[in-house]
Order: sequence, then structure tokens, then C-alpha cells
Amino acid sequence: MASSILLLNARGEVLIYRSYRDDVSRTEVSQFCTQVVAAKEASERPIVTLNGVHYIHITQNTITLVAASASNVNTAMIIQFLYKLIDLFKAYFSGEFDEVSIRKHYVLIYELLDEIIDFGLPQITEPEVLKQFITQGGIKKDVKEEQIIGALIQATGATSWRAEGIKYKRNEVYIDIVENVNVLLSSKGTVLRSDVSGQVVVKSQLSYMPECKFGMNDKLAMASETQSMDKGISIDDIKFHQCVRLGKFDKDRAITFIPPDGIFELMTYRVTENINLPFKIMPIYQEYGNAKIEISLKIKSMFDRNLFSTNVVIKIPIPRNTGKTNIFVVTGKAKYEPEQSAIMWRIRRFPGDSEYTMRGSVNLVATSTEKVWSKPPISIDFQVPMFTASGLRVRFLRVIEKSNYKPIKWIRYITKAGTYQHRI
Repeated sequence: MASSILLLNARGEVLIYRSYRDDVSRTEVSQFCTQVVAAKEASERPIVTLNGVHYIHITQNTITLVAASASNVNTAMIIQFLYKLIDLFKAYFSGEFDEVSIRKHYVLIYELLDEIIDFGLPQITEPEVLKQFITQGGIKKDVKEEQIIGALIQATGATSWRAEGIKYKRNEVYIDIVENVNVLLSSKGTVLRSDVSGQVVVKSQLSYMPECKFGMNDKLAMASETQSMDKGISIDDIKFHQCVRLGKFDKDRAITFIPPDGIFELMTYRVTENINLPFKIMPIYQEYGNAKIEISLKIKSMFDRNLFSTNVVIKIPIPRNTGKTNIFVVTGKAKYEPEQSAIMWRIRRFPGDSEYTMRGSVNLVATSTEKVWSKPPISIDFQVPMFTASGLRVRFLRVIEKSNYKPIKWIRYITKAGTYQHRI
């Protein structure tokens, strides 16, 4: 697979270099560092070939991870492995992944690279497995032979993501449906673009080796139930955690899995049809030449009145040459913030089926250049607990374990603003 693995900083300097095969030299690798990374061309081409050597790379937090190979390789698998490598480092570095954390953990990184790759081929990449015998200091623990055998069985068996013998006094499973709604509205309020990107995050505190079955109101699953009045939703671009049994999902559209211990992302998805917009924005800008602008903005919550949104922030753009402003709101706080070139209207709690109004006037300062104001869109940030813009709902969650314990199940929904904009 990979002849060598490198970690580079934004200047193209090599922070970590580990060679696994002798078909790519350090001199050849240095050409990529200077010609691509240092020249700021890395983001344009994720796969670069120089003098017969292929460099597959990704960049995160100014750190470029590179896999170099002189053979014909599966680039999709290498890219997936590089992202897995970032997740592994974050698990060891308390969620951090930058140049400082890399320089601080040289020994640990080399120890991990030696353990997870053998002759350029990935082996063990699960953090919970590796943490059993590689410590934060990059030193292998003195473990008993049976512990090593158990770890190897876990790494190479059917459930490499979960160890044997996990036990909790109180068995619980939490499921969070987190959605980011992205909307672009025209100046007349017409939806120009809308989609929802969501993720299902699971926190598992279950004993032994449970099998979970998770069902949603997916359109294909609901179509098979003739008695159901719910037509379901159309889910696109589904990506599963490796613990999901894909064969069973293709058969009955139910997600069956043996969960890893702790918090993990079960799946991500996207929905592009029948989006429930949480807020309706109704702006009116009245310009009086180059001297004054009057603004009236109504915002209405479109979700049920028994729900509420938190930390709502509406950004209302105004020209940079703003002088004096007069702003009036009944609910929340609104003020002009010059560094944002906008009026920022903040509402801590916004009940459902409610409407609030902001009115204001902006006096403009004369400028030497008659530059036309570009009129950026109004944007809004928010969180709405127990609401999904896609309409996704959890229909059932079953946990089956041979000891027959009855776990406590928690399900939460939350919708957040992705890019939520209304043109002026």
C-alpha cells in the first residue's frame, strides 16, 4: 500500500517521516514537500504524481498527511486510512491535532505508526484496542500473554471495535440526532437551495456483547408497512460506521450493529426533499440615497409552540460607512457591531410559533469613493432541541443481549443552523 507516511506543516517541513518500503527515497519525498506543500498547491490536487511516485494527501489544521507510493494503489482506501489516522491521533491527543501536539508526542506517533502499519499495509486502527498496550507516553505496557491474545482477537475478529467482558452496573444507550440545515432564500423569500446534513451519534454504556437494532422513518422502510399512514422521508448519501451490518440494512432498512463502547458516530446522512424550515425571515430595506437606510425585519419560528430555540443570533448586514444607528427591539438585544459590519440581534430563547420584529435606522457617512454596497445576505444562527428539519424520527431501538438485561434508552433531537441565509 504505502511506501512511507509523512506529516508536514504548512511550510512543507517534515514533522514525521516513517518509511515502510525502500522503493521511495527521502530525496523523492522532499520534492513533494517543496514543489507542492510549500508552494501552497496541496489543497488543489489531493493526488500528485512526481517522477513516478504517487503522493496521496489530506490537510487538516495546517497539517498535511501524506502517503507516498511507487505502485498502483487504491487511492480511496489510502485517503480513508489517512482520515482514520487523524481520528486516532485526536483520541490520543485529547482531541487536538496541530503542530504543537505533534511535536509534543513524537515518540508516541512513531510507536503508533509502527503498530498500525506493517510493510505499508494497515493493521490495527481502533483507538480503544491500541490504548490497551500503547500508553500516552508512547511506551508499550507490560501486558500478560492472554491480554495480548485478547487484543489480537479483538483487532482481527468480527468485532474489532469492541472488547470482550465490558460490564456496567447500569446499562444505558443514548442516541443524538444532530442536523445542520442549510438554506438560501431569495430577496422575495423563495427557497433557492435547501438541504439537511445530519449525523446519528451514539453513546453506548452497555455490558457484554449486545446487538442493537435501530429503525427510522425511512421512505423505503415505511413503504413495506401497508398499515402505516406515515410515508416517511427520503434519505440520501448515507455513510455508516463499520459496526453496521450492511447486508441486513439492504434487506429491511433497519440498522443492526454491535456498538463500540463509548461515544461514536453511527451514521451520517443528507436530505434534500421536503425540508421543514425552522425560521421565516421577512426583511425590508429602504434606502434614502447615500445618506440613510431604514430597516424592518420580522422573524417567525415555524416549529411547534411547545418547542423553543436557543441562542438565536441574526446578523443583519449594513454598509461599512455607517455612522449613527437607532435600533429598537422588544425581545432580545440588538446593537451595531462595526467589526461585523452588521447589526447583531441576539435572542436567548425563541418559542415556537412566535414572531418578533426589529426596526432601525442607519445614518451613513459620506465617503470619497462612490462604491456600491454589495448587500451581503442576512444570516441566522440557532439551535432547536427536539426538532428535526428533515422530519427524521427514530421508530424503534431494540437491544438484545443473551443475559437479557433491560437497558435505559435515551433519544434526543437537535437542529442547528448550517448556512442559513436570506438575500436582501
